[in-house]
Amino acid sequence: MSKARISILGCGWLGLPLAQQLIGNGYRVKGSTTRTDKLDALRKTGIEPYRIVLGDQAEGDLKGFLESDILVVDIPPGHGEDAVEHHVEQVSQLIDALVDSPVRHVLFVSSTSVYPALGREVTEQDASDPETADSPAGRALLYVEEMLRSESGFSTTVVRFSGLIGPGRNPINFLQRMKEIADPDQPMNLIHQDDCVCIIKEIIRRESWGEVFNASSPGHPTRKEFYRVAAESHGVEPLPSAGSGGRPFKIVNSAKLEKLLGYRFRHPDPLAVARE
Repeated sequence: MSKARISILGCGWLGLPLAQQLIGNGYRVKGSTTRTDKLDALRKTGIEPYRIVLGDQAEGDLKGFLESDILVVDIPPGHGEDAVEHHVEQVSQLIDALVDSPVRHVLFVSSTSVYPALGREVTEQDASDPETADSPAGRALLYVEEMLRSESGFSTTVVRFSGLIGPGRNPINFLQRMKEIADPDQPMNLIHQDDCVCIIKEIIRRESWGEVFNASSPGHPTRKEFYRVAAESHGVEPLPSAGSGGRPFKIVNSAKLEKLLGYRFRHPDPLAVARE
């Protein structure tokens, strides 16, 4: 039986290594970028490249790009107040094209910013009202999740990743731009790039469609712990803390992912990553 054809909308920090691993596993992969100057780089990695821009109107060969069985959508919304309107418009264009395509399964990369800070663990059922999300980006993502999941022409699985760490996102880089650690006692929700890629691959392999998954490493160090370990490991003076940490928080629970997919995190402890 031949392997599914996969298109990845957004070959950036996550989409590019995902595409490379899928190609290594024998999949035919199409990948998109918004920049013409990136097309050759994608081609050299074995990706069939497309320039696709979703905005006021779709630019590029969207029909050809969607000649696949599975679509991975990894185009984050903006952070401004117009994030909802812009992202809904982007995904509306995508859905219109999907209806006339052979794509039967969509994997939508979302974020745990869809959850309000409830001062406790949050599970997949705790994101029900976009207006309670943590940010405009969180509201945009939850609206778009609902749009995709309500379509009957294809099935959608949503993966809500927490704070992204890994190549190019080492905590020491963040430290160098900070003057103090705000909310030092707040627990952090983080996930390594390796786990992001492996989780998506496992969903595709198991054909686990029509689901919503949280994806956050089991360890939840406080902000103070995380950045102290990073500073000590890199010979940098620890930053002072600011505030009492009394703001509402959330701890993202990924038990459903671990149980349903039988998934074991490659990087369960973010403090180990902070030491690298």
